[in-house]
Amino acid sequence: MGKIYQFDHPLIRHKIGIMRDKHTGSKEFRELLEEISMLMVYEVTRDLRTEDTETETPLGRCQVSVLTQKIGIIPILRAGLGMTDGVMRLIPTAKVGHIGLYRDPHSLDPVEYYCKLPIDAQNRELILLDPMLATGGSASAAISVVKNRQCRNIRLVCLIAAPEGIEKIQTDHPDVNIYIAALDEKLDDHGYIVPGLGDAGDRLFGTK
Repeated sequence: MGKIYQFDHPLIRHKIGIMRDKHTGSKEFRELLEEISMLMVYEVTRDLRTEDTETETPLGRCQVSVLTQKIGIIPILRAGLGMTDGVMRLIPTAKVGHIGLYRDPHSLDPVEYYCKLPIDAQNRELILLDPMLATGGSASAAISVVKNRQCRNIRLVCLIAAPEGIEKIQTDHPDVNIYIAALDEKLDDHGYIVPGLGDAGDRLFGTK
């Protein structure tokens, strides 16, 4: 069974508190999401492979570590875009793909409409980004899209999760670790996380 990692850093808690406030505007919301994403990925990548090598400083030679594990960052459109820059600031050599899904109005199932992954995605540690893990339907479908392209090393990073979303991912993809900054109470009748922070995509881009 995949593990759940919940980060309890004071800076993360503080910044999420500001994001939850309904009076926080789009500009500040975007900046906070980027900052939290950067703080989270610092821990998400703690176990990446490195290799020892030597370098020359102005005063002599010393042993240093070099990251050898290739990384792929996959935001789930559209809200996942708000997390991408924060991750890229820490891992500028990562390749970026995108997955787009929409909900079928009749079946309510997620439907893939766009997928563009790094050409060597199968050889990379893939970090899927989606701020809100609500029902888990879209995230589960996105993981399936990636797996259908023979990718196996997948981590799901979300800002806020509901218990229902956690359960969905663990049922559908028990091999995928989930990283979250907050676990909220429940979903409402419309599938929104309560108390949550509203629709992350709308708040990011100023839409309704």
